[in-house]
Amino acid sequence: MEYRQLGTTDLNVSLICLGTMTYGEQNTEAEAFEQLDYALDHGVNFIDCAEMYPVPPRPETQGRTEAYIGNWLAARGNRDKFVLATKVTGRGEANSGIGHVRGGPRLNRAQILEACDSSLQRLRTDYIDLYQVHWPERQTNFFGRLGYEHGDDDGIAIAETLDALDELVKAGKVRHIGISNETPWGMHRYLRLAAHGNKPRIASIQNPYSLLNRTFEIGCAEMAIREQCGLLAYSPLGFGVLSGKYLGGSKPDGARLTLYERFQRYTGPRAVVATEAYVALAREFGLDPAQMALAFVNRQPFVTSNIIGATTMEQLRSNIASAEVNLTDDQLAAIETVHGANPNPAP
Repeated sequence: MEYRQLGTTDLNVSLICLGTMTYGEQNTEAEAFEQLDYALDHGVNFIDCAEMYPVPPRPETQGRTEAYIGNWLAARGNRDKFVLATKVTGRGEANSGIGHVRGGPRLNRAQILEACDSSLQRLRTDYIDLYQVHWPERQTNFFGRLGYEHGDDDGIAIAETLDALDELVKAGKVRHIGISNETPWGMHRYLRLAAHGNKPRIASIQNPYSLLNRTFEIGCAEMAIREQCGLLAYSPLGFGVLSGKYLGGSKPDGARLTLYERFQRYTGPRAVVATEAYVALAREFGLDPAQMALAFVNRQPFVTSNIIGATTMEQLRSNIASAEVNLTDDQLAAIETVHGANPNPAP
């Protein structure tokens, strides 16, 4: 397993990060324990969760993912063996589907402090290594929106959010901070406020990145490299689409897109065409399609860690093993040819 520096911090994290948003929904606590044990035994030292998880979010399951991880921590006594990341939920109104989180989550001081304390309690630890803002407070283009449309309601200023995160760092509850689902302007604003106000510097940005969605390269990649604020890539398989298991209209039993029709981001007509091309390419080269897709993400210079998720141990073993797959120049050139014909079909 390769390890990379998390921003400018003194932490080195595994190239593969274990995502956990299925714990408490598609995965039982026993299955979560098995995954966590296996990942740690195979070099993964980075675990990512969120107060909102599992997904899809529901009032009766909110926080269950963190609770499972906390119970695992208590059972194993291994808190010093890995880097633990979680997130504070972004802005959401009563009718947003996440209104059950603190009655409508906002990124103000009071709610951030409350959210962190609740996460610490569920995780059964006294510190979080990386505490991330799950998505912006302001209205901007994220969660599949490419074009920016300016709105007048920016809500809580980033300065107030950063001040609250600074309090948590000074209190020793949080070691480092990060952002998620952000734009180049958002990255710049956090970095500028930190530099001019002696506040904690963001160590990472967690955004979608995959063969089906390379929009991070357009504006954020240069920022990530030059500012040492690397990408924690999520959805590197497009909810499993890039494995090829949904091609031809297949709906495997228990699969995420079979269970939850709301997740259509990676299954539009253009995405299907691109997926067919990438899967055919992988098979032509004798590669597992999922491992090829993950290996492409792994090699990017702006990526700090690749967040994989799995509902079965077979998937987990394969995904972690992608860290050992090195794509050749010919394979990379072929991938670029497919990308050129099907650019970002699932932003």
